[in-house]
Amino acid sequence: MAQPARTPRATTRPVPATPPSVPSKQLDVFPNPNPKRDYTIQFQIPEFTCHCPLTGQPDFAHFTIDMVADKLCVELKSLKMYMWSYRNEGAFHEKVTNDIVDDIVRATDPRFIRITARWFVRGGIYTNVVAEHRKKGWKPQPVVSMPAHDAQNGLFG
Repeated sequence: MAQPARTPRATTRPVPATPPSVPSKQLDVFPNPNPKRDYTIQFQIPEFTCHCPLTGQPDFAHFTIDMVADKLCVELKSLKMYMWSYRNEGAFHEKVTNDIVDDIVRATDPRFIRITARWFVRGGIYTNVVAEHRKKGWKPQPVVSMPAHDAQNGLFG
């Protein structure tokens, strides 16, 4: 015997006076704890969302931000709120990727930053956009090649 369809009950939840998180274009920074050393900070943002400025359809991307900070580092929660702020904006893939590089450079003036945006399929086409900025005069340290070894797991056989 078929069950009667259930109608969901609408409930209203009060909105907190100060919501815990809101989107923002503000990028907060803090002093680099080790400005004498070149080291890479990598942010993985797998749930970036904006929408197509022509069709209004949602666009999704996985952003990887690699940066070598100089005097300032970007604070994580503000980066999260900044990335969230694009959710309701229309933006071409190329423009939004470059805008994010420009905004982080304005906020932190890093020695180097590269953003790789891997956009999910749209119309049967994947788009990857890579944008970078290198501080004038900065020269990276040479890469040190280390020998490769098989992974060890402590098990015999």
